[in-house]
Amino acid sequence: MADAQKTFYLETFGCQMNAHDSEKVVGTLLSEGYSQVQTVEEAGLVLYNTCSIRDKAEQKVFHRLADYKKFQKQGKKFGVLGCVAQQEGEKIFERAPHVSMVCGSASYRNLPQMLIQIEAGKQRVTGLDDRETDECFETEFTARTNPHRGYITIIEGCDKFCAYCVVPFTRGKERSRTSESVLAEARQMADLGYTEIQLLGQNVNSYKDPAGKKSFAELLAAVGQTPGIRRVRFTTSHPRDFGRDIIEAIDAVPTLCDHVHLPVQSGSQRVLDTMQRLYTRDEYLERISWMKAARRDIIITSDMIVGFPGETEVEFEQTLSLMDEVEYDSIFGFKYSPRPNTPALSLEDAIPDEEKVRRLSVLNEKQRLIQKRRNEKYVGTTLEVMVEGKNEARGQWIGRTSQNKVFNFTVRNDTKPNIGGYVTVVVTGSFPNSLLGEMVI
Repeated sequence: MADAQKTFYLETFGCQMNAHDSEKVVGTLLSEGYSQVQTVEEAGLVLYNTCSIRDKAEQKVFHRLADYKKFQKQGKKFGVLGCVAQQEGEKIFERAPHVSMVCGSASYRNLPQMLIQIEAGKQRVTGLDDRETDECFETEFTARTNPHRGYITIIEGCDKFCAYCVVPFTRGKERSRTSESVLAEARQMADLGYTEIQLLGQNVNSYKDPAGKKSFAELLAAVGQTPGIRRVRFTTSHPRDFGRDIIEAIDAVPTLCDHVHLPVQSGSQRVLDTMQRLYTRDEYLERISWMKAARRDIIITSDMIVGFPGETEVEFEQTLSLMDEVEYDSIFGFKYSPRPNTPALSLEDAIPDEEKVRRLSVLNEKQRLIQKRRNEKYVGTTLEVMVEGKNEARGQWIGRTSQNKVFNFTVRNDTKPNIGGYVTVVVTGSFPNSLLGEMVI
């Protein structure tokens, strides 16, 4: 690939882990002499960082590849990265022969060598490390896209093997970074002006320091005590590894955000067992009780799946009853989607799609009413908001609270808050998905 063609376009599908992986991939490419462009037409190398959690995300990638096959005649090279790359492997070359690179997320550290092969004219290059690798993708060349909120991946992979989930097969086994390397990156980010850090992992609280120096809760507290850092978030937690010490850390360190995302997936014990979730409903609720007993007002969010094979109406109602008991501040609800290589593929009693749609609608409406009720309690209070931008059409500024509440607010006297800065806002109104207010001068 000639220097004039050392331009790349990268499109990212999926979760925050994928988004942060893309920041590291972009940084790696820039360090190898590439320039990032904003359109496929301008690029010599077109990359897709893919998600395979749900079938629609996966199909979107192949549709996009088919659309862009016409550019092959212009000498462009195409690469598929991430979860679909690891899941489908070399079969991608069969479905999309114009693709030259297939690289799973566990192989990103090999990207420089793979790029050299592409540049030398090799037609098919693969990086498909799976559950054998013990290495994390650590790079000093991270091209962070948000100048105020930054991400640090502390653990990669997954060892939980939930029956519905493809992640253990696409991202490899659990492997953690040393606490020293994480804290060094946190200090570096603070020195660069970042004030908010989010720690990432498929199961972030399953973190195990290879050097044996810090538990997850101790690492969380240490990141929160980094000079210059005002907010620390973490996602996603697995209930089995969620200890009381995490709540104690949130209570003890004010910079740790008072928000925990703790996926439950189902309120039915039988469904949880079939899903291979490794905890009981009672154990999950015990963790919720720890949070509700905390000194700080910790809000709780979750993920839920409806229509898992064999889920009865009674079992679905058990999920609804769990929602009433916990009163989540928000949830991500999904219809069950069969994924390759997962144990759930062999289960019988598939739920018809129209029934999945109905259950998801019921779930979301119940949650909407819970959120409406919970957000109303904030009216009249004052909250600290990190400013994220402005909605010019509405004349409102947009921000987020420590509890991860979206906040739309107005200002007086043409005051202009700094993007990335922190302001105090009084809550004057509420909606199911956001708060409304006015900045306190």
